[in-house]
Amino acid sequence: MIYFKKIRWKNFLSYGNHWTEIQLDQNKSSLIIGENGAGKSTVLDALTYVLYNKPFRKITVQQLVNSINTNHMEVEVDFTIGKNNYKVCRGQKPRIFEVYQDDILLNQEAHAKDYQDVLEKQILKLNHKSFCQVVVLGSSSFIPFMQLPTNHRKEVIEDLLDIGIFSIMGSLLKDRASENRKVLSNTGNEIALLQERVNMQRDYVKRIMQQQDEAIQEKKMSIEKLTNDNGITELNLKDKQHELDSLRKEVEEEEVVRKKLNKLNNLDSKIGDKVKRLKKEIAFFEAHDDCPTCYRPIDEETKTHSIENNKDSISECEEGFQKLEEEINAEQARVNHMMEVWKQIDQVNRVINTYNSEINANHSVIKSMQKDIDKTDKEDVNVEQAKIKEFNHEMLELTNNKQDQTDDQEIISIATGLLRDTGIKSRIIKQYIPIINKLVNKYLAAMDFFVQFDLDENFNEVIKSRFRDEFNYHSFSEGEKMRIDLSLLFTWRAVAKMKNSAATNLLIMDEVFDSSLDTQGTDEFLKIINDLTLDTNIFIISHKTDQLVDKFTNVIRFEKHQNFSRVAA
Repeated sequence: MIYFKKIRWKNFLSYGNHWTEIQLDQNKSSLIIGENGAGKSTVLDALTYVLYNKPFRKITVQQLVNSINTNHMEVEVDFTIGKNNYKVCRGQKPRIFEVYQDDILLNQEAHAKDYQDVLEKQILKLNHKSFCQVVVLGSSSFIPFMQLPTNHRKEVIEDLLDIGIFSIMGSLLKDRASENRKVLSNTGNEIALLQERVNMQRDYVKRIMQQQDEAIQEKKMSIEKLTNDNGITELNLKDKQHELDSLRKEVEEEEVVRKKLNKLNNLDSKIGDKVKRLKKEIAFFEAHDDCPTCYRPIDEETKTHSIENNKDSISECEEGFQKLEEEINAEQARVNHMMEVWKQIDQVNRVINTYNSEINANHSVIKSMQKDIDKTDKEDVNVEQAKIKEFNHEMLELTNNKQDQTDDQEIISIATGLLRDTGIKSRIIKQYIPIINKLVNKYLAAMDFFVQFDLDENFNEVIKSRFRDEFNYHSFSEGEKMRIDLSLLFTWRAVAKMKNSAATNLLIMDEVFDSSLDTQGTDEFLKIINDLTLDTNIFIISHKTDQLVDKFTNVIRFEKHQNFSRVAA
């Protein structure tokens, strides 16, 4: 229950820079009186402005600022809800909007609209339309329940029955359903995209495997060719090894031959030296008759014998020299042949080395190709196939998420159906419609207006007279409409009290006695008021001073003083 305690304002409409304060909870019934223009209806504008940023009458917020002082307009209201005390401050020039709970200022970081939502939806739990149906009733700008559009009637009833939360939930579910559909669509697109990626990756793996197979086959063919080439080269190598072995056998006695040739050459040299010596001796004996050393004559026989002997020796030497020359030439020929063989051996070794290099090079190429085959077969394909597994895993997660989202969508759809106007709200309203109709007719009867008033589930009225003639709201006079409006007002307050939803101690009525109610209607209305005063603080704004002053526990008189409104002392 909202329990209003006091309201005060300054520089508001016709009021000046001094605070004007009205206690809202001290008197059961208060009559507000004053001349036209004295500012007695200001309390309505101040109350709706401070709570909803909307004046009760059809004037703008800017017009609420006092036209003389032009600034520092402010309104404050104090109320309690349960154990919590609240104060709301709102003003213009400068702009003020503050909400206090137990003297602590609520967080103002939110946008002004959000801050207002907190006040209406979380604290008051009563919107402006419902407030004006339950708390205030005025002749100037008040729109009675029966003149509200169907959707606005629905809002009032939902607030009274505290089922507005279902509309909020329905709206939230609608947003969630829309968001869920987007998420479902996005998830489906992601799954389709992943499936396409999987297909592309599989094609890519196939291409890689095909390319690898082709490369492997090409390498295997190359390996086979190189192996065959090595086989041929190895056969040639064996032939050359045999050739080398044969050539090496030919030079096995090279050292012996060279030694023999050296001996022969030495012998040839000795023989030559001996022949030279013999010829020299012969020349000596032929040239000398006396010994050059002792000067004695050389015996002729000795001389002749020596010359003959030396000539015989020379002949023997020349004969042996000829044979020796033949032998030397033969051995030299053997040495020269061996030199040629060594040249052949060197050539054969170079060919053998070439063959070995080719074989080793081919072996290296074969080994490298085999490694490439093994590496290609094990790594590349495995890496790309691992990507397919990752994609499939992601797709499985997305598929599971999509199923969860689909399940959520089904639940949301069911919940949305329950929260439609034809769902839970309709069932609750059906339960309260008979109670509402009973209360309305009770208050109508109390004001001697004997008709059968019924609202249906769509809040359309059916009104029957005692003669069972059917009417609607607009068929009646203004006085009769006023009785219906008052009956509905009291009904809403009674329902609010039952539900403790929009229940409040405050009821303000502006000029309800000054228009359509006659004396009898006024008396009946005051009787109803007296029944309500047990837990209600009622404020009546009226011009009927003489008729009403003695019927209220408190009278508040407003007056104009020096162009400013004030409460009369």
